[in-house]
Amino acid sequence: MVREMGEDDVRCRSLDIRVEGTVPLPDGRQLGFAAYGPDDGDPVIWHHGTPGARGQIAPRTSRVAAERNMQVVLIERPGVGDSTSHLYENIAGFAPDVEVVADRLGFDRFGVAGLSGGGPYTLACAHHMPDRVVAAAVLGGVSPTTGEDAPPGGIVRLAHRFNGPLTALRDPLSAVVWTALQVAKPVDDQAIALYARISPPKDREILTDPEMKEMFISDINCGGKRQFKAVIYDAVLFGRHWGFEIEDLQVPVRMWHGDADNLVPLAHAEWMADLIPDCELTMDPGEAHLGGLDRIEDVLDTISDLWADRPGAGGNVHPITATDEA
Repeated sequence: MVREMGEDDVRCRSLDIRVEGTVPLPDGRQLGFAAYGPDDGDPVIWHHGTPGARGQIAPRTSRVAAERNMQVVLIERPGVGDSTSHLYENIAGFAPDVEVVADRLGFDRFGVAGLSGGGPYTLACAHHMPDRVVAAAVLGGVSPTTGEDAPPGGIVRLAHRFNGPLTALRDPLSAVVWTALQVAKPVDDQAIALYARISPPKDREILTDPEMKEMFISDINCGGKRQFKAVIYDAVLFGRHWGFEIEDLQVPVRMWHGDADNLVPLAHAEWMADLIPDCELTMDPGEAHLGGLDRIEDVLDTISDLWADRPGAGGNVHPITATDEA
């Protein structure tokens, strides 16, 4: 059964969220989600960045989705927001849980998309469900850090080098991050402004845009109300083999990446694009790491174009309600 948030639950920022709730998993855990756009729209499952939660999406998403008769559903990874803390063996371990959520929400076929740290999980879902995922969109996505799929260099590669300590110290490190988040809440506006000052120009524009800034602050505060382990868990899993090879992907993949990205080099996206069989990479001149958040129209249009038999009227889904049965 899908459980919608009640009045006493921690809700995310947005009046744009159509519904937010939790989906139970077979082992007793749960995953939090938020849905944007019409309830009969054709679905795109979106994977937030690191850090991030179910509110990390462009503020205009509901309107953009409605114009295309699509809906966007963000699923929180374990250890943030309303998703039970859990460390998978690898990135691929998340995909079966996403499949459970898709089943519970009534989604037959759907697109997948992910920003930054959500990129690997997007590709994992495409690999795990090639008959259900119609297309995958990756925006400034993290690349593999180990194995033949891994490009050289990059900050994220440190996650592989220090994977042992990160794994052993994941809970104490998570506690430190969560405590720092609570301490920073009274000055979160100033913290965003400080980070913007040291960011590339295009990221600075996004971070200083009033609606985007409000979204980031609200999402982090909402997602971190109870826990914030997902940040460290992501770092641990980025440093391990993903559990699948990207050259085995059977789903069309479209990537966008800024040539001024200071966290994930453009060269990493080019490396992955060469390995993935059906992949097209769009290079965004001057864009940095957060530019993908402003690509919601392109993502939905691209997935729609690749979805040859898209129902359009939402025929393969039904409204998400608290009485939906598993």
